[in-house]
Amino acid sequence: MCPASDSPQRVAVLGAGPMGLACALDLLERGHAVDLYEADDRLGGMSAHFDFDGLSIERYYHFICKPDQPMFDELQRLGIADRLRWTPTRMGYWHEGRLYPWGNPLALLRFSPIGLTARLRYGLHMFLSAKRRRWEDLDELNAVEWIRRWSGEEGWRVLWERLFRLKFHDYTDNLSAAWIWSRIRRVGNSRRSLMQEELGYLEGGSETLLEAWRQAIEKRGGRIHLNRPVARVEREEGGFRLATPTGEATADRVVSTIPLPFVPKIAACLPKTDRERYAAIRNIGVVCLIYKLRRPVTENFWLNVSDPRMTIPGIIEYSNLTGQKPHIVYVPYYLPREHEKFQASDEAFIEEATGYLRRINPALTEEDILAVHVSRYGHAQPICEPGFPKRLPPIRTAVPGLYVADTSHYYPEDRSISESIQLGRRLAAMLDEDQHAC
Repeated sequence: MCPASDSPQRVAVLGAGPMGLACALDLLERGHAVDLYEADDRLGGMSAHFDFDGLSIERYYHFICKPDQPMFDELQRLGIADRLRWTPTRMGYWHEGRLYPWGNPLALLRFSPIGLTARLRYGLHMFLSAKRRRWEDLDELNAVEWIRRWSGEEGWRVLWERLFRLKFHDYTDNLSAAWIWSRIRRVGNSRRSLMQEELGYLEGGSETLLEAWRQAIEKRGGRIHLNRPVARVEREEGGFRLATPTGEATADRVVSTIPLPFVPKIAACLPKTDRERYAAIRNIGVVCLIYKLRRPVTENFWLNVSDPRMTIPGIIEYSNLTGQKPHIVYVPYYLPREHEKFQASDEAFIEEATGYLRRINPALTEEDILAVHVSRYGHAQPICEPGFPKRLPPIRTAVPGLYVADTSHYYPEDRSISESIQLGRRLAAMLDEDQHAC
């Protein structure tokens, strides 16, 4: 399948999260016709908004860091760069029943649960990780061994281990050091000064970006199909045939941005070995509670939690970033979909998490809790083992004209809207490159 190099293509993009939206807009600007298919009733994927007791807000928390250049470029392209806001933010560390300041050298030096040597080793590791630029030599390293080597056994046990096991569970002991390093670097480089972290957000939330994408795509003739998942992609002479709940559709090329484990179910045209590789990519799910409160829990935006009586790795007090009121707090539980607790009732999660918030701030009363919402997503993030790129199927599949990518392909970077934008635009460029190479 190799059309004339100057012939516009009809491209089907599967998934209307930030990656799919950025890809769709790029394809349209390159002169192609685009149909964007989304199973949900709204745009955005994990960045989608919902009506939370009269407040439009993301189902899952997002924030912007200073290294997020692809995000800044996209805001300029869409004409909404003036909606970006920056806030000096604080971090905290709840350790075994006590709240400690965190996130700057002075706070680290005053953190008494570990000895001075462990504190200095931890600080040096964080500083050098933020300054590091290359990741390739970390790719095959085990993250736990890498952290232990730098921070020592005491630093690992007190500062890292419980957070890891609550975030990654049985996968904790087999994670890529490069993947963990990228998380440290992104946040570590989002600072106003050595003593002050600074994070960003969009005025109006992610909905500001999603609405700008929608308008730009529709203005250029792109067609957005909500509530229309693609159940099957079949190769046929001259292109592809797609099966959807409202009938069949055709496309010259297909770009899939849906989670990789779903790909084998819809793309039987792929070789069996490739479908097995997609199915083998493991993911962690999330159950995320959002609270609307009369008062803050703490002064921090991000609070790490390491307490044997609590089964969450942290809380995110979003209003300490945005300044919005009533106060908004996210409480995430990261769990494999197969985990028994993932199936627990919303009421059980609310009862447990509310107890945690009141333990952190005993002044918080039932009257302070205005509303609570529970969201669940089974593919919140991939699990990246050492040597992950060798396990990851290529974006250009064995079927000409079919491109497949999801957040796994950010590696070694962690998931973020900025990374989604960068990969979405790369997908559009790859399609064009292949067409002109014919």
